[in-house]
Amino acid sequence: MSSQSEEGARVPDDTGARTTVTQRAIDEIKTRIAMGELAPGQRLPTERDLAADLGLSRSSMREAIRALTVMGVLEARHGAGIYVTQLKPGDLLDTFGVVAEISRGDTLLHLVQVRKILEPAAAAAAAARIDEEGLIRLRAEMTAMERGTTAEEIVGHDLEFHRIITEAAGNPVLAAILGGLNSRTFRARVWRGYREEGVFPRTFREHDEIYRSLIERDPDGARIATAVHIGAVEEWARRQKDDEE
Repeated sequence: MSSQSEEGARVPDDTGARTTVTQRAIDEIKTRIAMGELAPGQRLPTERDLAADLGLSRSSMREAIRALTVMGVLEARHGAGIYVTQLKPGDLLDTFGVVAEISRGDTLLHLVQVRKILEPAAAAAAAARIDEEGLIRLRAEMTAMERGTTAEEIVGHDLEFHRIITEAAGNPVLAAILGGLNSRTFRARVWRGYREEGVFPRTFREHDEIYRSLIERDPDGARIATAVHIGAVEEWARRQKDDEE
């Protein structure tokens, strides 16, 4: 029987097994948080104690803690140990925001499409909830947009316009998701402002339609006006994707 050379010998790959055990550790910690055994702001047991308690290796527990830290579920405090975060929507969506910020092509288009699904609903909710102060702030952002001299300045006021509306909807999770979608696509929208002729005058008109619906306390009007507005961004993102292919 011929022997296999050292170079050709197969090396056992336990990556899958390690991943499975690490995922079990992640799931165990998440379950304890969900069941209230670990509360927001609480310090975790030491890595050694937690691994022994769950019947897992310290290396798997270390990988699980690292993964949950990246997700924003846990945080490492220098010299103090590992803690459960406050689990606020904005904290948990930070990783998503980073993905949105660097996205292009298909992913950018899909992110805009998610915004098109969620933001009209937020605008409809805001139509019933926004107060006079919120409407005054919206009007101020619209005026600042129209006076802007650069794409960066105009898009900055555009972001604040939409933030005020989603905040008025009264759902902090929805506001965090839409805030991540809007702020992290800032660069793409600035690029659109420089590349697409007439985009800002059209944007101003679309914002005015949204604003009028909010003043009139018209949820359906706010929903439709917002969908039309984001639909224009969607078409631009689709053209960008097609140009890259």
